[in-house]
Amino acid sequence: MAYLDHVRRCNAHDLSRFRPWHIGEQVVGWFRLDFLERLRATPGPFEISDQRIALADRLVDPAERTEAIANVCLALVADGLLEAPRGEMFPVAPRWGIEPFAEVDRKWVTHFGLPAYGVHMNGYVQADDGLYVWIARRAKGKMTYPGELDNLVAGGQPTGLGLHQNMMKEAAEEADIPPDLAVQIQPAGAISYVMEHQDGIKFDTMFCFDLALPPDFTPNNTDGEVDSFMLLPIAEAAAIVRDTYEFKFNCNLVMIDFLIRHGQLNPDDEPDYSALCAGLQTAFPFGS
Repeated sequence: MAYLDHVRRCNAHDLSRFRPWHIGEQVVGWFRLDFLERLRATPGPFEISDQRIALADRLVDPAERTEAIANVCLALVADGLLEAPRGEMFPVAPRWGIEPFAEVDRKWVTHFGLPAYGVHMNGYVQADDGLYVWIARRAKGKMTYPGELDNLVAGGQPTGLGLHQNMMKEAAEEADIPPDLAVQIQPAGAISYVMEHQDGIKFDTMFCFDLALPPDFTPNNTDGEVDSFMLLPIAEAAAIVRDTYEFKFNCNLVMIDFLIRHGQLNPDDEPDYSALCAGLQTAFPFGS
């Protein structure tokens, strides 16, 4: 296998199995056809025709829209057609940085085909003998991807928090990084991918951060979501990404991006270099 296999895996999808839905004139998400039929059979705020799927125009306030969407989702939960809500709200918006049209519980975001956001941080150590990177192993009891490898700190991006604020919160919860170290976290770009999923389709953007850590720092999990941490030479971490599926699927992309930015992958030695760079920046079908 190769690094590019992870990029292709995260971008595997067939949009012909989905239809866009609107708020006003703006496409905000994509419904898979089977989920669309569930909505069609459930009384709610969606106006569905062969030409167009839209949230009812009478719902003009974001709070009203949020409540109306939640009500139809809860009806589907009661019928056993959706999972129970998680209690963490994500924005309904076609791109980052604009005022959300509404909010949807994190558990339902993929069903609605909404753009979703997360923060991922690589913690690294520059030692005398080279670069090392901290790797987390997800707790075996975690709901999603238990026991798989992960970046040092990562989490979803809910409404109501800034990206850096969320990154510092997650750093404290997942790795016990003290505030005097956490303030040194540096933004390092963003990765996007489009992946078909059993629940729908994921239009995901991961905001990447780096943190240079002192050699005497050892992370410690405080929220029960991490089983263990290990500090690996960068070549060993790179080989795990290149040769295995041990990392959680999208964390491979964050690692590949880190390897490119820190000069561990370069165009002279990596034949897929251009494809890797392009594959980390997938465009979303939401228009302007």
